[in-house]
Amino acid sequence: MRFVYLRDLWFLISSVCSISFKYFLWIETNFFRVVYLGTGYWLFWSIFLLSFAAVMVTYTSLLLILGSLLLWERIELYLHTCHKILIMIMITLCTFILSVVCIFWKDKWLIAGLSLQIFAPVVQPISIIVMVILSWPLAMYVGCLEREVIKRRRKITPYEKARLRRCNIFTRLRALQIAAGLPFFLILLCLYAMPLGVYSPCIQEKEELGPKPVFFAHRGAPMAGPENTVMAFEKAVEQGAYGLETDIHVSFDHVPYLMHDYDLRRTTNIKEVLPEDAFKHPAFFTWDFLKTLNAGKWFIKPERRPFFNMGPISEADKKRASNQSIPQLTDLLEIAKKEQKFLIFDLFGPPPKHPLRNTFVREVVRVILDSKIAQHLIFWLPSHDREYVKYMAPGFQHVGRLLSIEDLAKENINIINVDYKKLFYSGLRDYKAANININLYVVNEPWLYSLAWCSRINSVTTDNIPLLSQLNHPQFFMSPTKYLFIWLFTDIVSAVFIIAIFFYWEHNERGEVSRLPVKPPARIAQTPWIPIPLQPALTRNVQKHPESFHFVQAPKNKITPLTPIDTDDKSVMSTEIIEHTQASPWEDNSESTFQTTVTSLKTDELAELGIIPYPPHGHWP
Repeated sequence: MRFVYLRDLWFLISSVCSISFKYFLWIETNFFRVVYLGTGYWLFWSIFLLSFAAVMVTYTSLLLILGSLLLWERIELYLHTCHKILIMIMITLCTFILSVVCIFWKDKWLIAGLSLQIFAPVVQPISIIVMVILSWPLAMYVGCLEREVIKRRRKITPYEKARLRRCNIFTRLRALQIAAGLPFFLILLCLYAMPLGVYSPCIQEKEELGPKPVFFAHRGAPMAGPENTVMAFEKAVEQGAYGLETDIHVSFDHVPYLMHDYDLRRTTNIKEVLPEDAFKHPAFFTWDFLKTLNAGKWFIKPERRPFFNMGPISEADKKRASNQSIPQLTDLLEIAKKEQKFLIFDLFGPPPKHPLRNTFVREVVRVILDSKIAQHLIFWLPSHDREYVKYMAPGFQHVGRLLSIEDLAKENINIINVDYKKLFYSGLRDYKAANININLYVVNEPWLYSLAWCSRINSVTTDNIPLLSQLNHPQFFMSPTKYLFIWLFTDIVSAVFIIAIFFYWEHNERGEVSRLPVKPPARIAQTPWIPIPLQPALTRNVQKHPESFHFVQAPKNKITPLTPIDTDDKSVMSTEIIEHTQASPWEDNSESTFQTTVTSLKTDELAELGIIPYPPHGHWP
């Protein structure tokens, strides 16, 4: 059987792995959400790309399955050019997106590393299952090589042995087996030992699990109402938020108000009202103008919705959202005071030439104190002019950034508000050992919230309180004993399956070779003219070149003419003639003709000449 090449199969395997990894990375890094935050619009071509990537993952997976089945049936796999072009386009597209992420959003790679921590209990079993699946075509490939070796050894002749020693064909076949099998088994051994080097905070005893982190509503409830509006904060209170988070700018006429962006284009109708000032910094507008802008109509437009996975909005909420305006800080203080909710905020300093360029902190502190809200409800995050704040409002809870423990202790701060992507790589254990309360932002995915829960994080800032509040226990949470059982069970069962697969293919290939038809040993024709005692009388020349006919000079003192067999014995002659004249399937007509010619000679003529005819390979066919 012809040799089976697996080049296209390995191409498919590498393509499936590559595209699947990149598709997973796109989802985990929320790439298209980043595009929305930068442009203010959901680009539908990006959704098309995501859908196209999902289709291509399925497409290449089906091609891989089909290719494996074809090779199983001993049919060589040749990918059509169209398949190769589509796969290469997808790989190029994925590589381009990854390049953009590497250049502009390097911190997104940290998300992939964190996801491996929470998915550690299932990554190893899934990887080993994939290796078991891949062992089938690999074992088939190694088996084909083994069969080729066996077949060549059975067909080899003395002359071919010398030639094969020079070209080392068997060494090459063995090298192919090692090149295909060694990397596979090295990767498999690494996967078997992977749990020894994997840390997952969700692998712990149930008694050691900390309390569930509480929620700070990020700009209110941005999935239920326009962000940083009264409607959004009231929705957050209804959802059970522990605290409210917002962003504050100060207008040109000294009024603190709620706004996140550095211009008004995304969340207001400034482009309709005053398009020439659409890119103007919001701190340069007066409150009399700001309060006239609509801050909610953008929310109900399908192309402007802030989250692609938002639920449906009722008609009443749409009507209410379309009437929202920019709120002052005092509006939010009233809600927090009434509902006894904690309040944390980012305070943006005004740009140069603003009248409160250097005193904006004092103006905001004055507004908060005038509202008569309980001071312990304020989580003060701005670091500017902190000493003044401590003096004027000693009841505020001061919150720091990702500072060293020594700096936090120096400023008497025991709460930090940090980006989750940075905290888990910057000494989380040290902060917990120093009894520092930690708030993470922005946590929207259940797996990320589970990671924070298992790490004993105190609170998280989130856009999706309804989803996260439904979790009664962390995802992939298990005890060390259970994980040890899964680890050992997976390793043992997979090892048995892989050994069985390789044994099956080796036994199958050897059995197939043994069933091949073998040329029977040559027989000497029992004719009156061929003496059996002369068969071993070969010269070195005959042994060295067995493929050609030779006439050997017989010694006269040892050879005597033979008496022909009585041709009247019909039974003997019929058997011998049949045996002599019936050529085997492997003989050609030229050999039969030559045999007939030689046997027609008379013994006395041969004896007189002293010549004995000798056939190829030292015998008559």
